[in-house]
Amino acid sequence: MAVNLLDFDLEGLAAWCSALGEKRFRAMQLYRWIHQKGESDFRRMSDLAQSLRDKLAGVAEVRGPSLLSEHVSADGTVKWLFDVGGGNAVESVFIPETDRGTLCVSSQAGCAVGCRFCSTGHQGFSRNLGTGEIVAQLWFAEHRLRQRLALPAGVRAIDNVVMMGMGEPLQNYAALVPALRTMLSDHAYGLSRRRVTVSTSGVVPMIDRLREDCPVALAVSLHAPNDALRESLVPLNRKYPLHELLAACQRYLDSAPRDFITFEYCMLDGVNDTTELAHELVRLVQGQAAASRDLGRISCKLNLIPFNPFPASGLQRSPRERVQAFAQVLQDAGIVTTIRKTRGDDIDAACGQLAGEVQDRTGARDRLAARRGLIPIAAAGSVS
Repeated sequence: MAVNLLDFDLEGLAAWCSALGEKRFRAMQLYRWIHQKGESDFRRMSDLAQSLRDKLAGVAEVRGPSLLSEHVSADGTVKWLFDVGGGNAVESVFIPETDRGTLCVSSQAGCAVGCRFCSTGHQGFSRNLGTGEIVAQLWFAEHRLRQRLALPAGVRAIDNVVMMGMGEPLQNYAALVPALRTMLSDHAYGLSRRRVTVSTSGVVPMIDRLREDCPVALAVSLHAPNDALRESLVPLNRKYPLHELLAACQRYLDSAPRDFITFEYCMLDGVNDTTELAHELVRLVQGQAAASRDLGRISCKLNLIPFNPFPASGLQRSPRERVQAFAQVLQDAGIVTTIRKTRGDDIDAACGQLAGEVQDRTGARDRLAARRGLIPIAAAGSVS
């Protein structure tokens, strides 16, 4: 089977070309053709030696994703569904804004973490995506949008990427890091480290590895200010409790391209949205709670996310007034706080709604159903 060149970062492509007897600069030319120009036909890569083009035709390909559907929201958000084989499909979302174009990228077919409020987790888990399948989402979206918007050469449609689609990126680390390096490479998409964000539910060892291998902006799915409540929302908290997670965040700041961590907090009606919990959250990030006392204040930004309901969750969105009251507590304490504007909810492209189509091979879907039936979600209120 032909090698898909989307699977390689620049160093990987250079090594592969070397095995063909080609010099590094040929790999750089090839890399630019693929990523900067969106070319998949070797015959049209005009500055490559004919001998190299002939070699490539026999052993390699640029295999983009197989598009199943495209939906455009009333607000301009675009959602694509891609076939990744084996009965699995993943979703990517483009969000146009006045100052940037953001692409939300998936890293797995499904997700094994099983967060209570996330539609993806309720689909179960099938497999990790390969590097090429991750990069292909950006490759497809960037060049499709350039054509659609008739952008001049050198003007990017996408200048912000968030690994916030289907899956837990840090549980697919081996494929994630080469994909990030391609996004960052000046010979590919040239994205700033500040404009590439990895979102995680809190895989502590991999946060530390990312800090060493490829530090980009980090967003952490927090959703609760104490372990008891967080464990009922984010099961991974049982393995990596808050004090370990916050310590990893503090270490990450040593190498991070931004001087703060973004904490994501999905606002759930009657669950995690009281002003008492807001005050507890202030104590947590300011180093006044037991889980963070040894760390001191953590430089952070709080992003409050309106919950997007789906039937299996049994949860509802917090009323607007309660979200604003929660935010006011944080802001009064000097914490930078934003309330995320919901985009693309009319096409199920908003935060927490991505589900795709997943052939669950782990039984995660059944375990989630059993957990919902046997373990009640923690009640709102401060837990000491």
